[in-house]
Amino acid sequence: MALSHSGQTIARSASFGHSVRIFRNTGLVVVKTENGQGAQGPSMLVAFRGYNVRSFRDPFELSLQATRLSERRVPREIAWREEGRPIAVLPSAGIFGGNASGKSNLLKAMNDMRKLVLTSFRGNTPDGAVETHPFLLGEDEGRAPSSYAVDLVLDGIRHEYGFVVDAGGVREEWARSHPRGRAVTLLQRTGGDTHLGSEQRGKGRAALEILRPNALFLSTAAAINHPLFLPLYRWFRRNLTYADVESRTIRQAITSEMLEGERRSQVLALLREADLGISDVSKRAVDPELKERLRKVVDIFWEEATPADLDDLTFKDFEVGLKHRSTRADVELPEEDESRGTLVWFGLVGLVLESLRQGSVLLADELEASLHPALVDVLVDLFQSRQSNPRRAQLIFSSHEIRLMGESAERPLGRDQVWFTEKDNDGASHLHPLADLAPRREEAIARRYLAGRYGGTPIFSPRRLKETAEPIGAASGE
Repeated sequence: MALSHSGQTIARSASFGHSVRIFRNTGLVVVKTENGQGAQGPSMLVAFRGYNVRSFRDPFELSLQATRLSERRVPREIAWREEGRPIAVLPSAGIFGGNASGKSNLLKAMNDMRKLVLTSFRGNTPDGAVETHPFLLGEDEGRAPSSYAVDLVLDGIRHEYGFVVDAGGVREEWARSHPRGRAVTLLQRTGGDTHLGSEQRGKGRAALEILRPNALFLSTAAAINHPLFLPLYRWFRRNLTYADVESRTIRQAITSEMLEGERRSQVLALLREADLGISDVSKRAVDPELKERLRKVVDIFWEEATPADLDDLTFKDFEVGLKHRSTRADVELPEEDESRGTLVWFGLVGLVLESLRQGSVLLADELEASLHPALVDVLVDLFQSRQSNPRRAQLIFSSHEIRLMGESAERPLGRDQVWFTEKDNDGASHLHPLADLAPRREEAIARRYLAGRYGGTPIFSPRRLKETAEPIGAASGE
């Protein structure tokens, strides 16, 4: 069943066991999960939509709903309404394309939405401008409003939520749920007019009294613990976490924190299984003042979707020692002797484990940066596997690692999990799925992608590049 922009829904599943095994060629990793799902049922992102955001001028949609091209046992079934048939949703999606084509901007746009939800009320002044990132290369010079919307399953019920904003404030905002299939309006806001559904109207009126033109109603309602909107707000707090190069230090801090708790064994297992030569990890006491600072910046990262400035810190400040196997005994190497790939993997492990534990959506920019291709495969497989990912966590990433597309029927990513970005002559990015081109199951997708069969590859002239480089070489006397 296809989900349209106007509506339908999704439900609960049984609790999970105490441990999950990940089988790979290099061994066995055990990732522990708590028994049961807690107060909240499973959630999954079904689609993200937008227009006039970052380098995307025109409307676009990233859909995670499975298609007939899906690989067997990869999609997760999740009910979308009470007593309704479940739909199948994908646990991973990879965005591929040339440099500056919009891959990173798509992930940033998703994180922009999260940040606006989390901070528009308590992170802004009454007359402050809304932080927006519109397309800047058009005739309007970035003055047009931007739109963000998600389709998601929340505790077994499909929800639609979105808004239109510009620097001056919120122009539109809407929220709908589908408990029995048909859309039920929770919120409809247009300009200065805001209409609420029939449920919890008393609490809704209290939120309207403090609602500002530059704040989202969802953010405002969450500030007064509105029971109808708080679960949706909490979804944004747990989901669409963005991992990029700039957040690497804070991510290393998150992983180092886990070494002091019950998840130490999980961190160590993933470090060992990455075949980096790591045999053990030590965690020494951190200066109390620094520890308090790290606690605050980690909280900011989770609560406000903003990586705090930690440029003055390095890996050694976390007092983590990575011990490596040697012929005589385990040896702890100084930071400068650790490979960049080891430090990158260490910074990813914490967010990956948190996403798998909570069943949340993780956004990873340039997934393969400084990582061996085999490690990239492992990371994707952690989310694809039902054993390591029983809570339906999702990974959405950008990459140049075309091996993930596959050369035969055996491929890390399914044909409906591959998306391409391209930039047109006006500088606007466009997003399209490989599935629209209906590739055959045994098709050599990676090879055909490099040949330009699907788009998404950089357009340049090798001859012109060579002609440009020749006089440079001649001038340098080489």
